[in-house]
Amino acid sequence: MGRGTDLTGIRFGKLTVIQKTEQTRNGYYVWRCRCDCGGEIFANTKQLRRGTISDCGCRPKETARRGAVAEDLTGRRFGRLTVIKRAENRGGRTCWECRCDCGTLRMVTAHDLKAGKVKSCGCLVREQRANRVDLTGRRFGRLKVLYTTGRTNEKGSIIWHCVCDCGNELDLSENALVHGNYQSCGCLKKENQKEVFKRLHFQDGTCIELLEKRKFRCDNTSGFRGVYQMKNGRFRVNIGFKKKRYYIGSFDSYEDAVQARQDVEQMIHGVL
Repeated sequence: MGRGTDLTGIRFGKLTVIQKTEQTRNGYYVWRCRCDCGGEIFANTKQLRRGTISDCGCRPKETARRGAVAEDLTGRRFGRLTVIKRAENRGGRTCWECRCDCGTLRMVTAHDLKAGKVKSCGCLVREQRANRVDLTGRRFGRLKVLYTTGRTNEKGSIIWHCVCDCGNELDLSENALVHGNYQSCGCLKKENQKEVFKRLHFQDGTCIELLEKRKFRCDNTSGFRGVYQMKNGRFRVNIGFKKKRYYIGSFDSYEDAVQARQDVEQMIHGVL
């Protein structure tokens, strides 16, 4: 039975081929078929001959992906869509014919309906796009919006092409711009980091401000950085310098241990 064979009147499962259409699908002729239940469906030669489609959808099938009987969604609403009837499976997924509130018919997979990925025939998306704010020419910090890329991110936010005052260009989402997540291409952050670095004081590669800030620690058993109380009750004193740790000694009293640590800091770093 070749591709050009007339299938009119031949039965495939519960389907009887009524007529050949002028359409083709994947290189095979598409046929209008009537199911025993009275419903009609369109299927191509390959689908009929291989038994991929054997009814109009009136009989629940097991799908390759779910491995279970498809849930009947007839009559249920998902956004602007109302499910009319079962349609031909696509890629092993159960599909349904739906009518949008605007009157348009659309085939949607059960997965996309129940996951909320499809809520209309497309009219809702078009309306949302029409109501979106045009950011062209607006400034956000050092960034100036040039034009929309026509793309959206995974959250549906439009991607805009921007240019920074330094000359670099980049694409950013509308949400990132409006919410202030980006004020430049990254050059502003680098400049701020350089300014902070200039204000710090270093002694032999060690930051004095950082040392002072980290001197007292809540996670240290003694409460003073570099001083640790041992199981025998004595206090062990260490100090870090140039990526190495040095043992200062152990002391009977906490006060002596802290004083020893401070003396070494003063000697090495010049910090009281």
